[in-house]
Amino acid sequence: MQCEKCGAELSPKLVSCPDCGAPVPQNVEGFENTMEFQRELRAIVMQQGPKAVMTKKRFIGLLNDHVPDYNKERRLLINMYKSGVLSILIGENTRDIAIMKARSFMTNELFIAENAAEFVLACFTYLLGWPYESPMKLLPEGEEPDPEPVEVKRSGPVDVNEQVFTPRSAFRYRLSGNISIPEGYTKLDAFCFDKFGSLRTIQLPSTLLAIGEYAFSSCKRLRGLDLPENLKIIKQGAFSQCAKLVVVKIPKGVLEIEDSTFSFCTSLETIDIPESVSSIGAEAFSGCEKLRRLFLPESIKFIDTNAFSYCPHLTIHCIENSYVHKYCLVNGIHFVLVNSAADMLLAEDE
Repeated sequence: MQCEKCGAELSPKLVSCPDCGAPVPQNVEGFENTMEFQRELRAIVMQQGPKAVMTKKRFIGLLNDHVPDYNKERRLLINMYKSGVLSILIGENTRDIAIMKARSFMTNELFIAENAAEFVLACFTYLLGWPYESPMKLLPEGEEPDPEPVEVKRSGPVDVNEQVFTPRSAFRYRLSGNISIPEGYTKLDAFCFDKFGSLRTIQLPSTLLAIGEYAFSSCKRLRGLDLPENLKIIKQGAFSQCAKLVVVKIPKGVLEIEDSTFSFCTSLETIDIPESVSSIGAEAFSGCEKLRRLFLPESIKFIDTNAFSYCPHLTIHCIENSYVHKYCLVNGIHFVLVNSAADMLLAEDE
């Protein structure tokens, strides 16, 4: 396979060309002609200019001319274009967020099958020149997925990106209720398990250092979760809308609870925040309506104004004259002064 932009030889396992950064074409499960559509869509942009894509009648006419066959796939792309999927992609500043929103719109509001939505995303992102690897990507016959990593003993510091567990790696587990990730992985990539509706429990490797953006978002049945002690980074939205998640213990070493990390975890009752945490981002716990007691240590020096919005029963336990204490006073959040997290536990037992 050659890059259409610079002519470099490409492996089908790549997401983008290492020489020019152009996206690598891919076929999606159930849509073995995806690459043909990708190339024709890109040809429309190259020959007619980007403005041709933004004019509905012209774009539909050009698509009919360029891909006269494959009526089912062509109609799907046209219908998704008319429904505003391409506009959703273009309208967001962050590509990952744009793709997540477009996928959610198609599957949840337009009731499009998962692989059909992935076909549309693969086509429209290629049209835009965005590298994107679908979790339902088909490898050519004879190609094998990357092997599972083997745990090795290390003498020096570990790179977070040394062994990344990707959405493609996760795809094999999409119908599993209980998942165990092999040892050796250091990072879960963004959107790895996003909307895995069957997932109930997951065992994470002790080698894990980072959990990517929205890695477990909308895992509606996820109940069991033990975060490994070596974990250092939990990116934004990682557990947003995990409606069955009840208890979470954040390991000591995590420095920040980012935006929307646990937003709308409506069953979350207990969360243990260590003294390593220094900041809590926007809507980090927004909508956690069952969260009643939370100890926030003195190490915290920043909390976004709406970090605890829509938490009607929350009482924050904090140290007198700490940043958290002052935050509660300024924002009208009910609080109790304690000397330590242990004091809060003793108060609960009384």
